Amino acid sequence: MLASELHLLFRRRRTWALFAALAAVPVLIGLAVRVSTGPPRGRGPAFLDQVAGNGLFLAVVGLLVSVPLFLPLTVAVVAGDSIAGEASQGTLRYLLTAPVSRAGLLLVKYAVIVVFCAAAVLVLAGAGVLVGLVLFGVQPAVLLSGDTLGLGASYARIALIAAYVAVSLLGLGAIGLFLSTLSDVPVGVMAAIAVLAVAAQIAGSLPQLDWLHPWLFTEHWTGFVDLLRQPVLWDSFVDNAVLQAGYVLVFGALAYGRFATKDVLS
Repeated sequence: MLASELHLLFRRRRTWALFAALAAVPVLIGLAVRVSTGPPRGRGPAFLDQVAGNGLFLAVVGLLVSVPLFLPLTVAVVAGDSIAGEASQGTLRYLLTAPVSRAGLLLVKYAVIVVFCAAAVLVLAGAGVLVGLVLFGVQPAVLLSGDTLGLGASYARIALIAAYVAVSLLGLGAIGLFLSTLSDVPVGVMAAIAVLAVAAQIAGSLPQLDWLHPWLFTEHWTGFVDLLRQPVLWDSFVDNAVLQAGYVLVFGALAYGRFATKDVLS
């Protein structure tokens, strides 16, 4: 069943349209930096000034720009459609007649969301590396700590950052799976997930809500900059993984509690 769901995911034009939109982010940034003239002004996303000197930073900038909005939007589309989409098309009850429990179906659907998160981040980072190589070339990366990494270690550090971002999206995917069990209208669920991601980031920027910040699933989304130091600071990675695991457990349980008692009529 998992293989069938993954085949369906990667066969859809919508999935490849989402990948194309994500890949366009580093392309547009790279072209903008390439055609610009004059010395860097220190404006724009972090590391933007370093892109022209080392194309590897284009992948980092692409991820940094996409984490607040573009990546959550793509996850919202897939997670929101996971259960609600089946219900709206009238195929949910046929899935449940197969020799699979409701818990098993939820696990398969969430596994598909996890695979999509990893693939989306890989497409974004890969496009950044390729476009940076073509437009600016690559050189040993100078880290925030002032140390210089060789090309092999630099690529490994980019892969580590991509893994961090993929882990950051797992909590949102679990929330989306739960919300998808509440409705038969996938578009409404997608919108709710996207709005929730934006609202959590806004709440995380308000000093009046300091007590809430450690509990927000967006709290460590941009903490991957700690991976650009030597030695690597693993605190953000560990804290982020633990936080996302907590959201997966809580909202996975809520999704099962809702779906196990749901009267599936469609």
